[in-house]
Amino acid sequence: MLTYNSIQTVILVLLSLATVYIFVFSFAGLFYKQRPYKNPGTFRKVAVLIPGYQEDEVILEVAQSALLQSYPKEFFDVVIIADSFQQKTLDSLKALPVKLIEVSFDKSTKSKALNKAMATLTDAYDIAVVLDADNLMARDFLGKVNAAFEDGCIAVQGHRTAKNTNNSWAILDAVSEEINNNIFRKGHRVMGLSSAIIGSGMAFKYDYFKSLMSTVTAVGGFDKEIELKMLKAGHKILYLDDALVFDEKIQKADVFGNQRRRWLSAQLHYFRKDFLSALKDLFIKGNIDYFDKAIQFIQPPRVLLLGSVILFGVSFVTANYVLHNTEVFSTSWIAIGIACLLSFLFSIPGSFYNSKTLHALISLPKGMLMMLLSLLKIKGANKKFIHTKHTASSQ
Repeated sequence: MLTYNSIQTVILVLLSLATVYIFVFSFAGLFYKQRPYKNPGTFRKVAVLIPGYQEDEVILEVAQSALLQSYPKEFFDVVIIADSFQQKTLDSLKALPVKLIEVSFDKSTKSKALNKAMATLTDAYDIAVVLDADNLMARDFLGKVNAAFEDGCIAVQGHRTAKNTNNSWAILDAVSEEINNNIFRKGHRVMGLSSAIIGSGMAFKYDYFKSLMSTVTAVGGFDKEIELKMLKAGHKILYLDDALVFDEKIQKADVFGNQRRRWLSAQLHYFRKDFLSALKDLFIKGNIDYFDKAIQFIQPPRVLLLGSVILFGVSFVTANYVLHNTEVFSTSWIAIGIACLLSFLFSIPGSFYNSKTLHALISLPKGMLMMLLSLLKIKGANKKFIHTKHTASSQ
């Protein structure tokens, strides 16, 4: 019984720490109120940087949509960074009032494309907005970003949300995005910490971003590298919940697995790289933001955490009952299970409480399994470019 309880205690403590972390921030997220940013009357020059690799199916729609911003046209440029596009796509882009920068690399990465673009651009810009090649900005996105920079901030993350919920995988991906928005952006801002950035739908002070990107060595997860560097330097990252960017959600199980494998590999890489440095800064400089980010990277994926809490909770509670073990363990498992479920309920927007989401939950166990398999295959995934193919927008 002693060995059994020792094993149970270790698993319970590990899952409890992860659950308490997301519970605190998911609950805090309920109290988030978007700070009103009044139109300052000053229009900053914005470069909307859209890197794409073989994104012939979506890039024209994205470019045309980006040009429709309500922001004054003379104060923003749409910059398409085309890596390995078809000639007919390039010809169509040249017919649009966008800046087209063609790039080619032996090993393509988003950071290489962004650096090449900023080295090529000759205009003076105040703000750099970074989008993925499938992202569609709400028409007032640039106006809201411009207003946020009035206070001299260095970086802003917009509210990335789903542009398609056409099957179960897309719905689960959309729900996951909103859960992360509540925990790692809304909840963190309520607690006085920086918003997490996502890799797209984000904006930076242009000169700072150009200088920062020149130091990036990441193959995958460049956003995590620059985020750590910003937080280590003591910069705050804001969040604009009402500045919307619509992002294509995955529609196939294999894409789900590849995408998560890339993300998990990058997180583990940067946890190993920065944890001791973040711990040192916590004690010497009181840099909670930097330490919190390092801790985020070792957090288990939300869907895997939920599955683990349910699986181990049910198993140990049942075993404790059969073995007549102390009720403290079973009570603890039930408490952690409730806290984990509440964390999800706090974070999921009301618009997802419908029959389509309920039907999508049928795919959740498969998603949990694929997430577990991704953990077993993450070695080296951050050292090679893993491309997520996008398709034409679909609702």
